[in-house]
Amino acid sequence: MKSVATLLALAAVAQAGPVKRSASATVTSAAQAATNVGLSVSDLYPPPNTLPDTTLFPPESVAGYQQATPTGVEPFAIETAISYPTRKDVYPLTPGEAKNSSASFDISKYWGNLSPQYSVPSSTYGLDHATPALPDQCEITQVHLYFRHGARYPTTGAAPSTFASKVQNASIAEGGFSASGELEFLKSWTYKLGAELLTPFGRKQNFDFGMYGQLLNNFTEAGALPVFRTQTQDRMVKTMHNFAAGFFGVPEYLDQVNIELEVEVLGANASGAPYEVCPNSNNAKGSVGSTAATKFIQPYFNVTAERLSTLVSGNLSFTYTDVLAMMQLCSYETDALGYSSFCPLFTEEEFQVYEQYYDIAFMGNNFYGSPVSAAQGKAWVQELVSRLTQTYLTSDADSAANVTLDSNPATFPLNQSIYADAAHEVSILDGLSAMGLDALFNGTLPSATTLESGVFSASRVVPFGTQVQIQVLECAPSAPTKQIRVIVNDAVVPLTYDGCDSTEFNGLCAYDTVVAGLQKRLDSIDFDWACNGNYTLPVYGEIVDGLAPSA
Repeated sequence: MKSVATLLALAAVAQAGPVKRSASATVTSAAQAATNVGLSVSDLYPPPNTLPDTTLFPPESVAGYQQATPTGVEPFAIETAISYPTRKDVYPLTPGEAKNSSASFDISKYWGNLSPQYSVPSSTYGLDHATPALPDQCEITQVHLYFRHGARYPTTGAAPSTFASKVQNASIAEGGFSASGELEFLKSWTYKLGAELLTPFGRKQNFDFGMYGQLLNNFTEAGALPVFRTQTQDRMVKTMHNFAAGFFGVPEYLDQVNIELEVEVLGANASGAPYEVCPNSNNAKGSVGSTAATKFIQPYFNVTAERLSTLVSGNLSFTYTDVLAMMQLCSYETDALGYSSFCPLFTEEEFQVYEQYYDIAFMGNNFYGSPVSAAQGKAWVQELVSRLTQTYLTSDADSAANVTLDSNPATFPLNQSIYADAAHEVSILDGLSAMGLDALFNGTLPSATTLESGVFSASRVVPFGTQVQIQVLECAPSAPTKQIRVIVNDAVVPLTYDGCDSTEFNGLCAYDTVVAGLQKRLDSIDFDWACNGNYTLPVYGEIVDGLAPSA
């Protein structure tokens, strides 16, 4: 999977450059950095060649004597609670504070897609009084969950590890480097992050997702287990296992759900990994946002680099790409280790620039500012419509859908009350683009020239652990009674399809109207042209509908 973090890796490598250590180079001053600075370190567990001894320590099924185990009613807080349980903190993480920060400024909400998921108020998108709590006289009959894996380590070769190599090379070159003031910690800093895998906090995020337990009664009545889907990448498999463990319990989840793995490899159709069959997403056409975002941060982070460079001497100085890498280390180290000494280096404005960097990148790569976003998200929305209408996809889907799986009742059942799909943030954002959820940016792309806050924010829409809920409800006062609404990270999103009232108090719109709106959006998406066409590379801001320019 492409990630924004990897796009600057080559530039950062150029800054790191290989440096040979002189045989006479030694650390002679307490002010100098140790020669192990920047080295990658890790813990090894479990010990090699060890397994639990099930003879001495038998499982519950062998030990027996479980005592009485009467079950109760499945939890259904979204319908029964007096208020909705929103996420207000990132326990057990300690994000720290920005340099000279006000007490109300939460830096963890300015990390783009590296932010931990948090509850977004519906007023962000214009529904001032809507909440995720179930509207009066409504009951949920079906829910479609689309969620991202929790916090992870950086992707392989991303800027944080490249920065670590640069610092390591500087420390072992003759004369080394020294650091002072806020950067004094760098003299003994080592790189403690792995790559690709979920962090302990990330595993917890996915474990905590479940809130629709009562809908499991439908499966009991049908005599069937649900099918939940994810991709074959390790962190995606673990994401769905952690979700299922939280939803069903441990070890019960092992035999209470079917987990389908979409193969994530170049050339394989999978709605959760559409970039594998969309060549244009992997060239400049798929990086319109990243190109603009990199240009946007340069003047701001050049100033930051100059400020931080005054705190080091010897073989080390910083560029704007190093600043981005250090801000990413702030995010990743906090998500993985609980705290990062890099965070207090940066001001509120620098965190705002950092967030807007991600806003621009994701808008131009995977949302309405991208020529390939709707095409990539088309398959998942086709599957959503298929599930809503109980009709299977056909071979002429013109998308990344795996029609073989999607036309098989065993692997793609159409009668579930709960659907759960896990995917990467880019795929989820592509899906929201293909759905036509334009309220998430209100028609205005993030500025690529001026620092300003806007409606669209990557940290609000695609943070670690992002959650999209598409609810099908029966609402007695409504006509018709069958309604749909969409919730993204606890924010009810207005629906703007023809026939929907985008100001409706609870974000509701008639089921048939929404399905018609989704189908109309799908009909506008030319997957083959967007993903394979030889059209002119657009500049950021020229695309505002997520569709490729016409020939």
